Amino acid sequence: MSASQFDHKLGGPSLAFQPLYQQVAEYIKQLIVERRWLPGEMLPSEFKLADELNVSQGTVRKALTLLSDTKIVARRQGVGTFVSERTAQDALYRFFPLQADGKGAELPKAELLSKELVEPLDVVQQALSVSAKDKVARLKRRRILNNEFCMVETIYLPAKLFADIEKREDIPHTLYHFYQTDYNQTVFKTRDSLKAVLASKSDAKNLGVEKGAPLLLVTRVTESIDGKLIEYRESKCRTDHYHYHVELD
Repeated sequence: MSASQFDHKLGGPSLAFQPLYQQVAEYIKQLIVERRWLPGEMLPSEFKLADELNVSQGTVRKALTLLSDTKIVARRQGVGTFVSERTAQDALYRFFPLQADGKGAELPKAELLSKELVEPLDVVQQALSVSAKDKVARLKRRRILNNEFCMVETIYLPAKLFADIEKREDIPHTLYHFYQTDYNQTVFKTRDSLKAVLASKSDAKNLGVEKGAPLLLVTRVTESIDGKLIEYRESKCRTDHYHYHVELD
């Protein structure tokens, strides 16, 4: 990477009025989006980055701290800085908030019920900023804790970002790691909304509860590190002996 290339990035209208360390952070993030460094891979040293980008080592350190705070990179003391990877453990502690009463966090299994390419409903169009003409992949599955079905999910993904995912036979339980490794879509943030609903006939059959039983509906919109809306999901959760658990820091 030449200094002139970096200067060109700094001159862009979206970066021109940001402090230098933020410009460096944005540029490093863009390189990660472009897969200059892969998930789990170590970045060059602060000294090497500072030399390549023609900035001070302190500026690079401040930029990497910002990226670490937003979990785009992970810093390991005495080792180096690594591109964050969406592992199964990460999915457990950050993205799956349902727990059995009286028990701690446990990574659920999943049973895939269906996968198909469909036209987006209005709510999906709004959530993913797609048009009625855009196709989306729809995955339906049930999550399993303690050997019983605890949640039924309907997941919508823009077909242009997840080409032929509905044809895949190897879709794993931990989707966010799969999005990252197979489709270069790294989850950066999620936004959940909660609402109490009653189980429909279909919900009752899928979850093994009575029709009309109280459920918790969780709708989630997921954004990638480069600002794309990559997933909309509706999760209906049992509430008889499960609870929604979130830790904020």
